[in-house]
Amino acid sequence: MQLELLNDQGQAASKVDVPETVFDRQYNESLIHQIVVAYQANARQGTRAQKDRQQVRHSTKKPFKQKGTGNARAGMTSSPLWRGGGRIFPNLPEENFTQKINKKMYRAGMASILSQLAREGRLAVVDSLKLESPKTKVLADKFKAMNLESVMVIADEVDENLYLASRNLKNVFVVEPRYADPVSLVHFKKVLVTKGAIDKLKEMFA
Repeated sequence: MQLELLNDQGQAASKVDVPETVFDRQYNESLIHQIVVAYQANARQGTRAQKDRQQVRHSTKKPFKQKGTGNARAGMTSSPLWRGGGRIFPNLPEENFTQKINKKMYRAGMASILSQLAREGRLAVVDSLKLESPKTKVLADKFKAMNLESVMVIADEVDENLYLASRNLKNVFVVEPRYADPVSLVHFKKVLVTKGAIDKLKEMFA
């Protein structure tokens, strides 16, 4: 299988061979949905907390007499049925949201995402992405010349210059292959893969 090799102007200069086991997999929507949801769930922190009826600060005085008012019986205002009362099943800080995904499923899902991006024309290859200085403007001008507004770059090596130049760009995300995640692949409009990163992706997801 071949993908477009882009030049500095964002035009297809030639073609480059890529492994079909990574970039020509069958589209599996249910599997992609599963790994995206699991990735987001595993990044979630259980820091929220709610109070039950023992923890809320309320008076234990009976709010009104038992009979004669026409209201339902009430013993105290900390009841979960009352506004401001405690929760019946409160969320606790130690709540765990993690979901387990098998390695084989994750590899197949990532390869399915990369393959679909290639079919949609949202994935392309570049020779390399090296900068002589950590200047954000230099990298921004490079992407502007390539007509790229929202781009994820999977580079075989992210040196200090590339990291410092890209970290303040809003719609640019530069990572090494081992840090590529399914949510970012789906989110960005264009994905650029350097030639050196192709072999690493094949080793990880083939």
